Amino acid sequence: MGAQAPGGSGVASHPGSPHILQPVVAGVWGTMAQALGEDLVQTSELQDDSSSLGSDSELSGPGPYRQADRYGFIGGSSAEPGPGHPPADLIRQREMKWVEMTSHWEKTMSRRYKKVKIQCRKGIPSALRARCWPLLCGAHVCQKNSPDTYKELAKAPGDPHWMETISRDLHRQFPLHEMFVSPQGHGQQGLLQVLKAYTLHRPEQGYCQAQGPVAAVLLMHLPPEEAFWCLVQICEVYLPGYYGPHMEAVQLDAEVFAALLRRLLPRVHKHLQQVGVGPLLYLPEWFLCLFARSLPFPTVLRVWDAFLSEGVKVLFRVGLTLVRLALGTTEQRLACPGLLETLGALRAIPPTQLQEEVFMSQVHSVALSERDLQREIRAQLAQLPQSTSGPPPRPQARLPGAQAIFEAQQLAGARGGARPEVPRIVVQPPEEPRPPRRKPQTRGKTFHGLLTRSRGPPVEGPSRSHRSSTSFLDTRF
Repeated sequence: MGAQAPGGSGVASHPGSPHILQPVVAGVWGTMAQALGEDLVQTSELQDDSSSLGSDSELSGPGPYRQADRYGFIGGSSAEPGPGHPPADLIRQREMKWVEMTSHWEKTMSRRYKKVKIQCRKGIPSALRARCWPLLCGAHVCQKNSPDTYKELAKAPGDPHWMETISRDLHRQFPLHEMFVSPQGHGQQGLLQVLKAYTLHRPEQGYCQAQGPVAAVLLMHLPPEEAFWCLVQICEVYLPGYYGPHMEAVQLDAEVFAALLRRLLPRVHKHLQQVGVGPLLYLPEWFLCLFARSLPFPTVLRVWDAFLSEGVKVLFRVGLTLVRLALGTTEQRLACPGLLETLGALRAIPPTQLQEEVFMSQVHSVALSERDLQREIRAQLAQLPQSTSGPPPRPQARLPGAQAIFEAQQLAGARGGARPEVPRIVVQPPEEPRPPRRKPQTRGKTFHGLLTRSRGPPVEGPSRSHRSSTSFLDTRF
């Protein structure tokens, strides 16, 4: 299922600062390394189209006769679409749908998110992942709100401790990919800048080894600045508490995964208990690296499409599917009488069963809803022992996918300076009431008399009829 990092594993760690790892996690990985031995921990064989990591002897790069596949892996077997791959006409139709949806993204997310989720499950076309991933995870909003942040972080000098640690890990990230073959190439240098920027952006968290393959996959599709903001969203919104020094959320999710195994795959769960394989022996690498080191690369991309759309629920579904494929039958469990054999079976699932279309159809058929997951998280959180060495898990800080992230960003924008203009309704105060006009007292009097008293002695003028008309008009108006 893909090889592991040489000389270690893909699990998050902070090499140089052993005191910041929880003893539980450090002890688990130490025990696993002793139990598995070097052969199982290090790379034993490389799958052509997987996200495999090579050894130091591969730094010189592959021979010139080997060509890159359609994903950029040199010598890979993905040059041509595999079985079950959609035809070209269908891919073009999906591309047109994504172009239409992303052209009116706010309207799409507000009114037609179900369509977005369905299209993500079918797989985002390779030509449009660079456009869709930042939209799904909300990285485009972060970049728009902080346009100069990455440039300032990229120019700033990094912490020497983290820079040394990151530099040691660069060659381990996809050494068979054409971007990361050369130490001085734009792939490794861009990865160094992105990871350095994150240590400056979140100095309290620093660098985690599992961020390396995640950032590398992002850089295969995005420029460094967009890859940085996508990494920020993954670490802080999708998986908060995963990449910090205590990895408190990983331990909680391991308990949740064990509870889901007990409910959905009871016989497999019983077998794992009998041979002493707890979820912390295999789950951290799966979840922390988003399966980038455990699945063929085309399947990794499909998992990421669904993960960025629906959140951490997808990781649990993928993990349950892998365990079922490895240990689901009685014959498979009988062939794994001990810890070594069981862990080996989890790593040796036939590639034909991990083909993207077949595998993802099984993933989406797992009976695990967001409501079920949240209920199990609350139950395990209540049973989790109180830790005095680190902060407690905060699962409420994790947002369940693209729709929740979009709504949170819209709400934050409405509360901040990006508030939309609302038409103002101005109500004028009522005018001061005017006194009513008094009708002249003419009862018992003639107009001629009134005019005579008000104007003095009569004046010679025109005829009587004309004088009456004039007097009437003067009095009326």
